[in-house]
Amino acid sequence: MAEQPAPQPTSPADPTGPAVVATDPDVDLHLPAQRAELRAHPALLLGVIAAGGALGACARYGAALAWPTHPGAFGWTTVAVNTVGCAAIGVLMALVRAGRLAHPLARPFLGTGILGGFTTFSAYAVDVEGHLDSGRPLTALAALALTPAAALAAVWAATAATRGLLLRCGERRRGDRRR
Repeated sequence: MAEQPAPQPTSPADPTGPAVVATDPDVDLHLPAQRAELRAHPALLLGVIAAGGALGACARYGAALAWPTHPGAFGWTTVAVNTVGCAAIGVLMALVRAGRLAHPLARPFLGTGILGGFTTFSAYAVDVEGHLDSGRPLTALAALALTPAAALAAVWAATAATRGLLLRCGERRRGDRRR
């Protein structure tokens, strides 16, 4: 009798379950609702992410037109877009974690689509490379350090603020019910 290959694990929590490939990097395959999201309508999911990505990329392009960076100048618009986008991702993920997004396509549309298209870490890399190519290594180093530091601080602060706001709103609702 031929030996059967072992099933491929999908997660540490389900080491023998059927393989599910995540098309959305924000999907947590530990959560049944998010696994179901992938299986339900994969073409719709891809379309929602693509539409959101187009909107986010247009918003990013609009920011670049509104606040252009002159050649050789520090890319403040890139830093601002990434910081604002990461703050919005922090708000979104706090809402997702709290179960405040009713539609299953809201997270991929907003997070992977709009905010993924809006944040522009590729422009950040081009900015750093441009500073290095033009002989400004300190400016390149400043850009290299500032963008991820500001982005991480923004996502942390926005997540914490949103969680705090959700807690306060929940406490108020419980207080209103007791009266």
